[in-house]
Amino acid sequence: MRNAILPALAALAALGPMAAPALAQRDPAYAAARAAGKIGEQPDGYLGIVGPADKALQDLVNDINIKRRAIYTEKAKENNATLEAYALTAGCQAIARTVPGEKYMAPDGSWQTRGAGPPIRDPRCP
Repeated sequence: MRNAILPALAALAALGPMAAPALAQRDPAYAAARAAGKIGEQPDGYLGIVGPADKALQDLVNDINIKRRAIYTEKAKENNATLEAYALTAGCQAIARTVPGEKYMAPDGSWQTRGAGPPIRDPRCP
């Protein structure tokens, strides 16, 4: 599995400012939900909802995740990686980029709030 992640990591690094989380940050509703701790990054590369959600929040997360999946699918094909490996690598990077106060999902499935130290990431993360 780790060998499948390496091409995905290289491809994701090449995206730079076009990475999926960066695209989502342009949406003020996304920024507000993230700041309020209503959404967080998951190890699988997709956003998750922390706690109860209304339809607007669910729609926002679904929309962003559909866009992420499309990007991951395209980039995985371009780099001869599986969708799952590419998404995992994206999740590793998105969790690493969280800042103190933001939510992320730990490998055990629990929602954590990023503190001053590094987040708890999947052991398969590069």
